[in-house]
Amino acid sequence: MRIFKLFENAPFRLYLGVALVALFVLVGVILPWFAPSDPLTWYTAPRNQDPSATYLLGTTSLGQDIFWLLTWALRNSLILGLTVAFFSTVIGVFLGLLAGYAGGWIDRVLSFLMDALLSIPTLPVLILMAALFGGQLALPIIGLALAMFNWPYPARQVRAVALTMREREFVNVAWFSGESSVRILVRHIFPYIAGWSAANFINTVLVGISTESALAVIGLSSAQQATLGTMIYWAINYQALLGERYIWIGAPVVSIVLMFIGLFLVSSGLSMQSAARRMSV
Repeated sequence: MRIFKLFENAPFRLYLGVALVALFVLVGVILPWFAPSDPLTWYTAPRNQDPSATYLLGTTSLGQDIFWLLTWALRNSLILGLTVAFFSTVIGVFLGLLAGYAGGWIDRVLSFLMDALLSIPTLPVLILMAALFGGQLALPIIGLALAMFNWPYPARQVRAVALTMREREFVNVAWFSGESSVRILVRHIFPYIAGWSAANFINTVLVGISTESALAVIGLSSAQQATLGTMIYWAINYQALLGERYIWIGAPVVSIVLMFIGLFLVSSGLSMQSAARRMSV
């Protein structure tokens, strides 16, 4: 029943964002299982076909069905973004709570690590890694690197909340009543940051997808994997604009824009709802 409580008194933007995200989940998670063939294989369809009942978005110069290729690209981009967001948020929230509540040398060590990683620009490091790995990075390596560089963002915010919350009266009462530190963190402090953590999770999905797309467009992501970025990469390489194959390059671009809008609406809607609930308490 908690999933329904999430939408109690929710702003309209949250409903609209959830509807857009649900559409992308349908297209990118469910539909790829119904693809008639592997859309990555070249020349499985007639080349440069216009949209029709057989080929909903037409075909590429490489003989690929754009619609089914888009579904696979959405699936891989969503998997990457969700994986990066999951590990970044879980690690960041856990270490942030630990640093803020424990204090002392644990706080100093973790704070130094957070500040050190926050000062390092992610994209140049990924470009350097791509050069070291022969010019292209596999998606798991990109995901691992993004998770490593993105967990400090939620950790810093959560640490600040934990520092203030540990001085609250109800936390002291829970501690003197014999509750363990883990129980205090989970039951008394984490609920105050749950809404913000969900919004941060969604923002990190955007970071993962946008960073991989940027790497793919400049040819540093794995060109053998279908992502929204690699779709744009192959369309640019085969002169989609000059050949007036606008849907080939336009489909992934429009998908990225609409996905970002949907995730932003969900993120901002959750943030607004969380702030309203804190003010009403």
